[in-house]
Amino acid sequence: MNRRMLLLLNPIAGQRRANRFLPEIIRMYNERDYDCVTYVTAGPGDATRYLTERAREFDRVVCIGGDGTLNETITGIVEGGASCPVGYIPAGTTNDYASSLGLSKDILTAAADAVDGRLCMFDLGRFNHRDFIYTASCGAFARTSYTTPQPAKNLLGHLAYILEGLRDLPTLKPIHARVTSGDRVFEGDYIFCAVTNSLSVGGILRLDPDMVRLNDGLFEVMLVKFPTLPGHLSKILTALGNCDLPSEEIEFFAAERLRIEVEDDVEWTLDGERGDSGRSFEVINMHKRVPLVLPERSVETVPVEVAGDGAEG
Repeated sequence: MNRRMLLLLNPIAGQRRANRFLPEIIRMYNERDYDCVTYVTAGPGDATRYLTERAREFDRVVCIGGDGTLNETITGIVEGGASCPVGYIPAGTTNDYASSLGLSKDILTAAADAVDGRLCMFDLGRFNHRDFIYTASCGAFARTSYTTPQPAKNLLGHLAYILEGLRDLPTLKPIHARVTSGDRVFEGDYIFCAVTNSLSVGGILRLDPDMVRLNDGLFEVMLVKFPTLPGHLSKILTALGNCDLPSEEIEFFAAERLRIEVEDDVEWTLDGERGDSGRSFEVINMHKRVPLVLPERSVETVPVEVAGDGAEG
């Protein structure tokens, strides 16, 4: 009996470059003995809604889109009480998380990897009542993924995010935050705060793989102090460029659980999409909750443990 697969497509992701490959991808999966059901999302939140209702009907789910599409896919599977392996064909503009995972930028190669690769269990973040896969952030550059116009993303790609973020810098105000992790407390004025489970944040900040494991039950937390003098910004950029963390200007530590309290309402970004706003946030690492398939070539380089000998669903 053939296995049932859901192939979920975000039709407006990136430059819509994946859409024309859909017939070939379906044929590829049929040849691998999958009965392939295709669902094209109609807008934000649609993937989560569909999978919450239907995820348990499938042996495997493969999503095509950006990191936001992957977020919706994983959220729907978790909320639907399913545990089927998930393959990811990155077709967004930046594909931040896909880059961390070493996924191919070639659509058909990524499609094959999504079923032929190795199953790994990744950590999942809970930010108040919402889930995130790889980053929750606020401050400089945090909003650019959803404020950058789609035509600019299609035309300029990653450069569009940087240009949009630079526009924010003159108007940014310090975020006064108190961050509690166990018996550790960090308090100060920050320009950027991030809770991550990734090697890359916003396509701009990159972490050393030796500093990160993607399924160790811990987040990497970065608190960048607000620069009060011109020289401070230079120090921050140098530290980030050299991955010299922690530094005089940047708090950097690992944590399983956090409480973040701010003086004024702050809006957060979760996996590149608009998140919660408010003054108090609870962040929890849910250890090894995401069954994600990695290509064989990534298993030796991505800092994550392999769950088994194959990715059969």
